[in-house]
Amino acid sequence: MSDPVQADARGSLDLLVLKTLSLAPMHGWGIGQRIEQLSSGALEVSQGSLYPALQRLEHRGMITSEWKVTDNNRRARFYTITRAGLHALGEETESWLRFVTAMDVILRAT
Repeated sequence: MSDPVQADARGSLDLLVLKTLSLAPMHGWGIGQRIEQLSSGALEVSQGSLYPALQRLEHRGMITSEWKVTDNNRRARFYTITRAGLHALGEETESWLRFVTAMDVILRAT
């Protein structure tokens, strides 16, 4: 398999975070790990990109956060998607799928 792609390299990190949080609330490190897991290692999320994305999404009202204790008995900020975030996830997913379809058509043109 080729090297993992940085998730933020394609402008998709917000969408990936929203999708991940739609599955379950989790802390930042867990979000990065889940994205890597769901992509079978094809996508990699740098902590330097993830935390600004979480702050941006929280500022926009797409997610909320609260301090909790992890399974390892450490304090961590846990993030949850909001109703606005779910709405944005639906719209962004449709937009992304249209973009991918258009790119596929262009790249397969002979």
